[in-house]
Amino acid sequence: MKHDSMKTIFLDRDGVINENPPNRGYVCNWNGFSFLPNALQAINILTVSGFRIFLITNQAGIGKGIFTVQQLSDIHQRMLKEMNRNGGEIAKIYYCPHHPDDGCPCRKPKPGMLKNAANEYGFDISDTFFIGDSMSDIIAAQSAGASPILVLTGHGRDTYNCYIKSNSNNKTRMPDKIFTNLYSASRWLQNKR
Repeated sequence: MKHDSMKTIFLDRDGVINENPPNRGYVCNWNGFSFLPNALQAINILTVSGFRIFLITNQAGIGKGIFTVQQLSDIHQRMLKEMNRNGGEIAKIYYCPHHPDDGCPCRKPKPGMLKNAANEYGFDISDTFFIGDSMSDIIAAQSAGASPILVLTGHGRDTYNCYIKSNSNNKTRMPDKIFTNLYSASRWLQNKR
């Protein structure tokens, strides 16, 4: 299979692009969605730098009956409109609607959504980056063969503290890079390759 050579990046949504809802809740409608500072500018930088961007997000609120696929679609349409207005472009959004107990292959930390994107678009995951704020993002990236990048927004500081407390000789589940936020990661990636 011939692989597409376009630079590719995966982004988690909640905690990377937008504020995490309080108490580990869910973004159920557009009023509950708030972009993190400089997130729109970061997506613009990645777009202008030639990255194809995929959004990879667990949305268990659907499987739990907290919100609907239509509500999620409305949030994503409005989010994409704001991104486009600011010069950013997302190639496709992959989301897992399943309840955490369903055991589906797409829910992070499993790599199903990343593999689906690679199969659909024909690229080698080993040449990609995945920016996330949680352990499930790091594990999904590593399981798929992407380079994991941790940002300290959202749950990122808690995830970082897990690394600090863990055995320093254990290199599994460690991100390749750590940045304060998506903007600082995008500036580094802007000069990459």
